[in-house]
Amino acid sequence: MQDLDKLELDKICKELSSAFQGVLSWKWDSRFETVLAEFDVANKDKVRAILDRHFRSTWDSSNIDRAPLCVKEVDTYLGNLRAGQMLFSSDTIRSAYIYCAWWPWGNGTTISIRIAPYYKTLPDQEKAEKIQQFKSLFGI
Repeated sequence: MQDLDKLELDKICKELSSAFQGVLSWKWDSRFETVLAEFDVANKDKVRAILDRHFRSTWDSSNIDRAPLCVKEVDTYLGNLRAGQMLFSSDTIRSAYIYCAWWPWGNGTTISIRIAPYYKTLPDQEKAEKIQQFKSLFGI
C-alpha cells in the first residue's frame, strides 16, 4: 500500500474515532472483522451526520448496482444490502478505503454500524498487523 493511502486511511479512522468519542462505544466483531457499535434509533440523526461528514459515498439497495467493484465486493462479503441498510465508503480510487455498514435492527429501536478498511491488494502476512493497527485507532 502506498504511504499516501495509509496516511489517508489513518486520518479518516482517527477523525471517526474522535467524532464518535462519547457518542458510541466500540467492540470488535470477529465475524466481519470490523469495529462495531450499537445505538438507540433516537441517536440516528447524530450518528448519520458524523458519517456523512467523513464518507464520500452512500450506497443502498437502490444504487448499489452502480457502485465501484470494490464496494460491491464489500456488499457481497457483508451479505448484500437489504431495505433500510446502507453502506458508506471513503475514496475508493485509492488502494485502500474505509467503509461503514449501517444496519437497523428488526426491533425498530436499535441500529448497528460496522466500520473497517478494505485493502484492494494486501498480502496475507500483513493482514493481522493491519487489523491490529485499525483496532487500536478505535481503542480496541
